[in-house]
Amino acid sequence: MAVVNLLDRSDPDPLKSFLDGASIEVMPRTAAKIEDFKPLLPAGTRIYIAHIEGTPIDEMIATARRLSADGFAVMPHLPARIIRDAAELDRWIGRYADEAGVTQALVLAGGVARPVGAFTDSMQLLETGLFQKHGYTRLHVAGHPEGNRDIDPDGSTANVDAALLRKQRFAEETGLDMAVATQFAFDATPVIAWAERLAAMGVTLPIHVGVAGPAKLQTLIKFAIACGVGPSLGVLQKRTKDLTRLLKPFEPTEVLTALALHKSEHPDSLIAGAHVFPLGGIGASTDWLAAQAD
Repeated sequence: MAVVNLLDRSDPDPLKSFLDGASIEVMPRTAAKIEDFKPLLPAGTRIYIAHIEGTPIDEMIATARRLSADGFAVMPHLPARIIRDAAELDRWIGRYADEAGVTQALVLAGGVARPVGAFTDSMQLLETGLFQKHGYTRLHVAGHPEGNRDIDPDGSTANVDAALLRKQRFAEETGLDMAVATQFAFDATPVIAWAERLAAMGVTLPIHVGVAGPAKLQTLIKFAIACGVGPSLGVLQKRTKDLTRLLKPFEPTEVLTALALHKSEHPDSLIAGAHVFPLGGIGASTDWLAAQAD
């Protein structure tokens, strides 16, 4: 990737501007290890709470309640394939709203091979109307800049494209504030191309690009393979050939700088901001974000 002189740009620090309002993801068990989030993140930061199969809903709601009380914007995951039926969805989102003041959620299919009940995809959750019933005002849905073999086994993007267009229509019909949160990537080029392709299709939903926070290279490669990260995995594989870089934690500076410059030069781009997956630990990611802000 070419080195770009940031001082030649109208925005003196595109990366800092791009990271303003960045979100981060936690799980109940990782959040429990942090005594106090307030010194780590700006007030109002959106914190996603990942709902992994087997995590009790009580732990999810307790984490949401704690983070909400600390002044953060809480966005729990609602994976369709671990929710048994509409009655259970109704209970879960009702409890989030009543017990933790939650008004937003990330609605996704979930990575479970066999659904536990009636739901198989996120659109089925959206169409229940239950989010509106409980006063939710913002919903995010999953995006796959490098495709998703679980959804499109043939390697195309036909099904993921069709699903995103359905969600676009849902946002227009309901007036809900919606955005796309993506899987993490390590190269800006396919993300930018994907965003431009979506815009040409008629999608207007803002895109929050997922990136991996600082972590050991071996850790990132393991997660990337498990999560089906596509061509941008090559960025990590190339790095393993350089012994001077192999021992250093990988940081998302390069990919985010490229995205920030693109947004600075193309302010109408659907790419709207960053979402950090703290694969190397919450502290490492929050320290890195704080360093960019300073």
